[in-house]
Parts: sequence; structure tokens; C-alpha cells
Amino acid sequence: MRITRKSTILSAAGAALLLGLTACGPAGSAGPGGVDEPDEGGETATGNGPYSLEIAENPEFEEGTTMAELAEAGTIRVGTKFDQPLFGLQGPDGVPVGFDVAIAALVAAELGIAFEDIEWTEAQSAVRESFLESDQVDIVVATYTINDARKERIDFAGPYFVAGQDIIVAAGNPEGITGPEDLEGLPVCSAEGSTPAATISEEYGADLLAAGAYSDCLDPLRNGQVVAVTTDNVILSGFVDQNPGEFELLGETFTEEPYGIGLPIGDDAFRTFINDVLEEAFEDGTWARLYEETAGTVLEVPEPPSVDRY
Repeated sequence: MRITRKSTILSAAGAALLLGLTACGPAGSAGPGGVDEPDEGGETATGNGPYSLEIAENPEFEEGTTMAELAEAGTIRVGTKFDQPLFGLQGPDGVPVGFDVAIAALVAAELGIAFEDIEWTEAQSAVRESFLESDQVDIVVATYTINDARKERIDFAGPYFVAGQDIIVAAGNPEGITGPEDLEGLPVCSAEGSTPAATISEEYGADLLAAGAYSDCLDPLRNGQVVAVTTDNVILSGFVDQNPGEFELLGETFTEEPYGIGLPIGDDAFRTFINDVLEEAFEDGTWARLYEETAGTVLEVPEPPSVDRY
């Protein structure tokens, strides 16, 4: 089902949740199924993997760069979420699907790496920096908010999307919660090590129940252990869509969360390469197509953000 509670997504164009239609389950959606056919007049995408991406043939990179090493190896290690409908959700075959997965596949394709040659690792919020620092993954694409504290440990390419923090409550909103100000002193669940967890506890005084993953917050909300779950609106929208009749999205964002691709700190050439890939995808329509086929099954397609080449 589609989300029927209107919400504002903080993006370059301030896109809103799409109302009233039924999701038919393309790659990355909360429901089952395959990729939708393009709208009339649209261009049919052909290429490798579930996102039909053209794989660069024998790309040439400067010797010694990360790009050259990955292209030669023919594989890339990607950290992503495994529990987030629409952005990163592990499928029945163990391979994740969603918009984050599609963005990672786009970067891999430009390195000449096919989808089936990507090595996927679950990267929960609390371990994303450490995975990059300990060389367990090459990049992290995992609803990963760019902020200054994280930039002290890793670098970011992007952003490739801008979300906003929101709240879900039990259906019917039994506590009458209207926004984060109502959560002071009340038990609220979010993921350990995440930006939303810090915001709701430090800025709004909620009594935080820190979970390993956002999906681990759903049962505490069901059984009344917490009165709300908070994270980015696009993540919550996926949970509401996946669990019809159980939860309600407030639909009032109160932060701006630019999602970036995490990579080891100091690798400026790799960051520039990824930013170039993103900007080309923004301009040629690939980014919009990937969004339509994943998160766009529930959410309206926004305008792409501007890359921050800091």
C-alpha cells in the first residue's frame, strides 16, 4: 500500500510523499515484484543487474588510485543497511535491494564492476565509520547523513539524497504526539550511533531506547515499551508501508539529513570520481530512474541535490 499520510521530504525541491496509489513492488520496494515498466514516453533502460546499468568497458584510471585497484580486482565491497525498506532491504536471496543499493551499483558500474560482483556487507549505524577505518568495506551507502563529526573520521561523496527526521507512532496515535517537543521524558526508540538518536535525546530530551537497527524498534512500539520511533522520513515511510494498519507517520520533518557515500578519509581522487558519477546521473536522468524503481514506489521523486565538493 502507499503511504496515505502526507509528509515533506527536505530535498532540493522539497518533494512530498506520493498519495493514494498502490505500490507494485519494484526492486527495493516494500512489496514483492520486479521493476516497473517506464511511463509512456519514457526510455526503457537496458543493462546489467536489477537496475539495468551499463557497465563501463575497460575503464582507464591513473595507476595506484582506488579506482584502478577496484577496476583491476573486478569487485567492490559495499556496506549498506539490510533492514530498511525502499533504501536497503535484504532480499530472499540474501542480496539487498533499494535506492542505496542502486546508487552503490551505479558507482560499481562506472568502475567496470557488474552487479553480481559486488560484495555486500550489512553496515548498521553504529559501525559504519569503523568498517571504513578497518578496511572491511570500500564504500558505505547506508542512509548515511553527512556531518562534521563523521568527517573527522571518514570522507563523504555526495549528497545523493536529502531526507528529514520524522516520527512514527502506533496507529491512532494514542499518546496524541504532534512533534518532537511532545517526546521530552518519554521512551523513544532509534538506532544506536545514528544522527536521529542523538537529536531526539540531546535536543528534545526523550528517554532513548537505542536499538541495533531501526527495524528492532518496531516491536517495542507494538508492545508499548516506547511511544514512538524516530529516524528519517523515508525510512519510516518504508516501515509504515510494509506494516499496514500498525503505525502512523506524523509527517512533520524537523531536521535536514543529506545522505552521502562514505569512503576512507583522505582519498580525494576516489571522492572526486564518485561525485562525478553522481552528477552525471543527476543530469542524464539515471538518478531519477533508479529512485522511481526503488523508493519511488512509495515516495514522490524529488529533484536531485547538489554535490558538495568540500
